[in-house]
Amino acid sequence: MNIFIMVLVFLFMAGYYFMDSPSQRVARQELDQAIIRTDLRSIAECAAAAHTAVIKNGMFEDICTQEYSVKSEIVCLNEKFAIMKCETAKNKKPAASFIITSTASLAFQDYNSMLEVLETYYLNVGTFGVFLNNVVLSGDRLGKRTVPKSIVDSLKLVNGQMVYMTQYEIPNAEVEYLTTPENAINCPAGTVAVYRFGRWQCAMLNEKPSCPGDKIWDYDILECVPDNSRRPLCGGGQTAVMVDDLWECIDPFLEKNCPAGMIATLNYSSLEWECLEDPSVAKPTKKCVSTQRGAVYGELGSTLRISSGYCTDCEEMVTDMDTCSTTCVPAPGKINDPKCYPSASECSGTSRAFYFGFPNLSYASRVSNISGYAIPLDKSHSQNRKFNCLDCGAGRIDTDKSKPPFIAVCE
Repeated sequence: MNIFIMVLVFLFMAGYYFMDSPSQRVARQELDQAIIRTDLRSIAECAAAAHTAVIKNGMFEDICTQEYSVKSEIVCLNEKFAIMKCETAKNKKPAASFIITSTASLAFQDYNSMLEVLETYYLNVGTFGVFLNNVVLSGDRLGKRTVPKSIVDSLKLVNGQMVYMTQYEIPNAEVEYLTTPENAINCPAGTVAVYRFGRWQCAMLNEKPSCPGDKIWDYDILECVPDNSRRPLCGGGQTAVMVDDLWECIDPFLEKNCPAGMIATLNYSSLEWECLEDPSVAKPTKKCVSTQRGAVYGELGSTLRISSGYCTDCEEMVTDMDTCSTTCVPAPGKINDPKCYPSASECSGTSRAFYFGFPNLSYASRVSNISGYAIPLDKSHSQNRKFNCLDCGAGRIDTDKSKPPFIAVCE
């Protein structure tokens, strides 16, 4: 009987030991601590997400914001760290602007656990931490970020709250500067009055046209031409062709048999094959044989097309018959043309004279009649490639330095 009782006592003591042993108690404590840290991490993640949404001018909508009383506010301070409106008034903006996110207060025993969460997941965020006695304790443990008293009072912050602060800059207000220019001047045809450098000037009208489809503006011929950078690479033996201002891949036409020294080239305008000289074969420079309507035509391969708007109303087109190079030079005979100068009879006498608005010295070198004369390129002389009237007022025209209608200089 005694032996039976002793066995029961042994079994009871062994069970009690295993059920309440230190190892079992440690396991339960670690599990409880892990649950607490998970809850604290959820609070931190909810506050960080809501704060980031405000920075990006958005809104974080989640049930956690209600569960943890997460709220974000924008606070602005003046030079004396007093609360003010977050706006720029009379070109004066706040001295400091903050986005502040706060949560409900934590239990005192959870402070250290939350700091461990911040150290693990938000180590580099120095303005995110536990609010305690007017400072924010962050996860880096290196310093304390003091919160201005005006912010503490305005947001009614209390110890134990999670606080996330971000300072940002309010942009300066746009300032409009109004000027009162002088009266506009009358400009010749082909030019437009513009106000620059503090005065009205006549500038060449150089509007950039808008080309349709896959075309681009060519400043040399002054018209829209196909943009080869948009030309597609066609497969299956097809050829890229401009159709209704757009590149399209179409089946090629029958090739054309061309004589020796020439190659077949597709004319994208007529969609027909043409025989042209092979550009890979070097040929001597050929002289131009004829001119027609301001455009120069030579042997096959040396054709030059020039638009009628290439020269101004006061210029004429001159072609070098050796190189087919075509340039514009002043045409004195066009001064009486109203398109060139409205009233040529008004520019006469000893104090007035015509001059041509040379744009640069390179242009002036084309005119042999003014060889040896100095070309004035100053603000009192327009460089508009037109004939202009120089008025010396009470002064006189310097006849030694002037050569109307190309050059006019006041004494």
